[in-house]
Amino acid sequence: MPRRVLGRTNEQVSAIGLGGWHLGLEHVDEQLSLRIVRRAIDEGITFMDNSWDYNDGASETRMGKALGDGYRDKVFLMTKIDGRSKEEAVRQLDESLRRLRTDRIDLVQHHEVIRFEDPHRIFDESGANAALVEARRAGKLRFIGFTGHKDPHIHLHTLAVAREHGFTFDTVQMPLNVMDAHYRSFEKLVLPELVKENIGVLGMKSMANGIILESRTATPTECLHYALNLPTSVVITGCDSIEILEQALEAARSFRPLSEAQVKALLAKTKRAAAKGEYELFKTTSLFDSTAAHPEWLGEESARAQQMMPN
Repeated sequence: MPRRVLGRTNEQVSAIGLGGWHLGLEHVDEQLSLRIVRRAIDEGITFMDNSWDYNDGASETRMGKALGDGYRDKVFLMTKIDGRSKEEAVRQLDESLRRLRTDRIDLVQHHEVIRFEDPHRIFDESGANAALVEARRAGKLRFIGFTGHKDPHIHLHTLAVAREHGFTFDTVQMPLNVMDAHYRSFEKLVLPELVKENIGVLGMKSMANGIILESRTATPTECLHYALNLPTSVVITGCDSIEILEQALEAARSFRPLSEAQVKALLAKTKRAAAKGEYELFKTTSLFDSTAAHPEWLGEESARAQQMMPN
């Protein structure tokens, strides 16, 4: 399993990461989820992805069980929180620590930064980032990042707001796939900035939860190879069966840098299907926006913002 450096953290992590969402799906029973996690680790995958909100906590709970018996020490563990207020962020982080059965999470990310107001809430003096910085100081986490899937301009805005507050993220997670280059592209707009600042790049939605495969323009291996060919630290992929896990493992092991001609050929095949974002529904609809369905997860606005509201 190839390893890559996770940006400015200098941590060595597997080029493929195991997505946590699939581990708590209804058709994946607990024993299968444990087998997937441990098989992945045994085969060299070290990067574990998860989130406080995945499947009402089942994904974290199952991963926590799987990381027993010494497996925790073999992985770089990441999870995400939705809270925008300091109070809500603290609550969610502590819950994640309990579910994951650990006293330290390697990387915690602000989840679903999909609105232009999100970074302002996060960096408010009583916002979520203050909670994560304090938790880092207390040894509950090591690194801090953010994720989002909606619009590359929101990512750029978040990086700018962080700079205004004298803060540099360790990682950024975003969609990177064979269609992204053609429509509202994170690859074209955000990726160069992350490389310039040596921020760890976490690629996600390489197949858009299988939707890209429905276009019949690229195979699963082509999708993974394209994302691996970018300057990604990790390409996170979800696995709901041992067979899908083996497919991801083989894609990582068989990967060789793509030639310019190979990249052009892949992008030519996907150009027409990608033109309007029809196969990247996370950009064009609210179907992937879990916090839109559960605004209470974000926590209350800061006291200062509430004071400024008109009567």
